[in-house]
Amino acid sequence: MTELYPSAPTAPSRRTTLRAAAGGTLFLGLGLTGCRSAVSEAAAPAAGGGAGPQRGGTLTVAVNTDFTPSLLFSQSSQSLQQRLIYNTLTRYDDRLEPRPELATSWEYAPDGRSITLDLRTDVVFHDGRPFTADDVIFAVKNLQNPLRAAQLRSTAAVVTGFEKRGDHALVLRLAHPVDNLFDLFEFMFITDPHTVEEAVTGRKLNGTGPFTLTAWRPGSGLSLRRNASYWRPGRPYLDGVEIRVVPQADALVSSLRTGQSQLSYSVPGRNLAAVATAPDLVVSEYATGGGASYLGVDTSVAPLDDKTVRQALAWAVDRERILEQVLGGYGLASATPWPRSSPAYTEAGRTHYRHDPAKARALLRSAGHTRLDLPLLHVNLPGETALAEAIQYDLKQIGVHVTLEPTDAATAQKHLVSQSMPALWAMGHGFAQVQPSTLAVSAYPFNAAKNTSRFRSEAYTEAVRAAWTSRATGAEANALRQRVTDTLLDEAFIIDLAIRGSVQVASKKLRGVTLTKFASLDLDDAHLAG
Repeated sequence: MTELYPSAPTAPSRRTTLRAAAGGTLFLGLGLTGCRSAVSEAAAPAAGGGAGPQRGGTLTVAVNTDFTPSLLFSQSSQSLQQRLIYNTLTRYDDRLEPRPELATSWEYAPDGRSITLDLRTDVVFHDGRPFTADDVIFAVKNLQNPLRAAQLRSTAAVVTGFEKRGDHALVLRLAHPVDNLFDLFEFMFITDPHTVEEAVTGRKLNGTGPFTLTAWRPGSGLSLRRNASYWRPGRPYLDGVEIRVVPQADALVSSLRTGQSQLSYSVPGRNLAAVATAPDLVVSEYATGGGASYLGVDTSVAPLDDKTVRQALAWAVDRERILEQVLGGYGLASATPWPRSSPAYTEAGRTHYRHDPAKARALLRSAGHTRLDLPLLHVNLPGETALAEAIQYDLKQIGVHVTLEPTDAATAQKHLVSQSMPALWAMGHGFAQVQPSTLAVSAYPFNAAKNTSRFRSEAYTEAVRAAWTSRATGAEANALRQRVTDTLLDEAFIIDLAIRGSVQVASKKLRGVTLTKFASLDLDDAHLAG
């Protein structure tokens, strides 16, 4: 296999066959492929035979929410820029196989209780300091810190010991086997321990990534310039990146159509038709999904503490209409959180709840209710408002009257983390696109130990732990995942509605753009064609 990211000269590795996952998948070679699932050729690198990628130019990316430094270590809608500034240890390809990034190779112990990592020797931070094993140790401990509000803190906490073997190799000791360690390695970007407190206030973001931050203008956006000392020779091609905050949908669409912006993942579904017909733009979708739209339920509030009532809500919502009218037809109507690329996906789960208002009303009556009045929080952005309004309409048809409570994205995220949501809320979640166990041990809405819905169940906790700590493969692993899915469907404390397509709108001149599994922008190979 060709090595796409060549390492600096080092002594030959003592390992020639690398175990890439505790389940036994073997990884041969040191190549890295990106998450290149977008269907559009315009989003892919230029084919060979031409003059090659053109260097220079500044790419402008339009987003609808501002960077929130306090959420730097938490997966949220503000995570798009992370991979521009920081790197991670490994990177999934489209088949959920981990590939090298700052780690060049790895080897699991046979019992799954430790992993040995070899690290790149040619990497420096933006301030010139060399990257070493100490930075990996800090990155793990940083996510273990509850102040960081990192969704994968439970997985980070499984790492109980560190054994350095020089500056560029170390062993991580694990309290018990987990099946999502490489989710942690891709989620956990490597930050500078000396400036981390400056990072969480937005004053200084010191990473090893392809671009350096030159300015953050709260409410307006970020400016980044090319990192001339980047460890990938010749990368990035771009001179700089401007991330512009454009919260209004019409203004965002206009910025793309007029060429003021060349890339966005924030166009609401209702507006995609307006950009799809623009001659200089192309719309493409990442098949692995861009998260999911859902209805959250506070199970500590009567009558939502009755799962019959929650199931009534699940039958009431018209998922196909939400897919078409709110998401513009991009994605998948689904009662479960799993995209088709997930090993936990089943068609039976996806269609478990369908639009059946009569059944929903009957369930409400059986629980002793004919009318309910409830609040519903949502993010005050066009796409999220459209989702909330669609839910409001459907629930009204079964006698559930909801009052919409719009709020900004940062506040909504804080309510999610602190379990202070109202009775109902409508948002999007991630984490279903990686190892299935990560959703239930990490995502705030689903976390078996502490979730936003305040739902607790010994059966759910046991099912989640069994899937998370198992080293099973094949049918046995599928059975463990199915137990988790069955509980989610039966208890309905999170009511999934649709897998969101991760929809990219880009200038036809833009090439080489990819997204990571955690929806962070990778512009290592991006360039603007003439």
